[in-house]
Amino acid sequence: MKRKFILPLLLLIQIVLVKIFSFFPEFVEGFYSNGLYVGISRFSRIALGPIPFSVGDCIYFIVIFFILKWLWQKRKSWKSEWKLNALRILSCLSVFYFLFNILWAMNYHRVRLFEKMEIQKDYSDADLLVFTKKLIEKTNAIHNQIEKNDRFKIIFPYTQEQVFAMNLNGYQSLSREYPFLKYEKPSIKKSLISLPLTYMGFSGYLNPFTNEAQVNDMGPMYNFPMTSCHEMAHQLGYASESEANFIGFLASIKNENVYFQYSGYSIALRYCLRNWKIRDEKVLKQLLKTIHPGILANYKESEDFWDQYETFIETGFKIFYDNFLKFNQQKDGLESYSKFVNLMVNYYKNKEV
Repeated sequence: MKRKFILPLLLLIQIVLVKIFSFFPEFVEGFYSNGLYVGISRFSRIALGPIPFSVGDCIYFIVIFFILKWLWQKRKSWKSEWKLNALRILSCLSVFYFLFNILWAMNYHRVRLFEKMEIQKDYSDADLLVFTKKLIEKTNAIHNQIEKNDRFKIIFPYTQEQVFAMNLNGYQSLSREYPFLKYEKPSIKKSLISLPLTYMGFSGYLNPFTNEAQVNDMGPMYNFPMTSCHEMAHQLGYASESEANFIGFLASIKNENVYFQYSGYSIALRYCLRNWKIRDEKVLKQLLKTIHPGILANYKESEDFWDQYETFIETGFKIFYDNFLKFNQQKDGLESYSKFVNLMVNYYKNKEV
């Protein structure tokens, strides 16, 4: 077989193998997520964590440069050499797909968190209402601890670098209850592409090739702790967006710092309110009356920020990412972010929030 066909053929074989592995989550959990991936992620974070800037973002810049350069060089010979060029593209995709899966993405196929933590998947409107009221009470109480005037929004007093360091406190508390959520060797950074991320509508992402947690540094600061905790959950190998949201929420509220708790509780409450907007707007209106105006002011701050960057770019990218998630075992696509409400409601059914 000619060499030029080897990598394209391996791409097809890889796709088939990954699909087969998806039917055996226990094997993926044991061999990859709690085995091979632990060593890979630990090495990546030890090697790249101390570097103050995002190595992964730099790699993306370099790769994009060479792709554009190659396309420019091939512009005149594209039609005459289309078969050879197509094989080259497939070869690159084969290498990319291999690295993507072996370095992180096999975690999409691991055992689901609700099974590991024995949490039910479904809930009723009554369950959601009880939980939402508990969240409102808790968020109002924390708001009172920080700001005596319930009409004032919370102003976050810490820098982003301080947040990255202080997030470890929440994960340390969380790991005492759930050892499999122990987080070591931090590699959390402000993204060099925060402006493009903002236009795409995203607060952060995990670089699957360098295992760096990238956080958008432009958004409202009260969101920052839970956003960074969410990306840290991805570093632990929890690829599902709903699971990363749930773990990020737990790590935020278990932090000793009241501002971090506010970040977790207020964002969780906002997700619940969004659910009520879909389920019953009358209930939503009644619930909003019981929430401190200062909390709603923080929500407005966030809405105003994202609205000013809303363009067709965000719409297009979210369509792409929605399908990407569905391709990777998250059948709800972008809706999977809000599915963590399922985990929260059922986790706290018989517990205090």
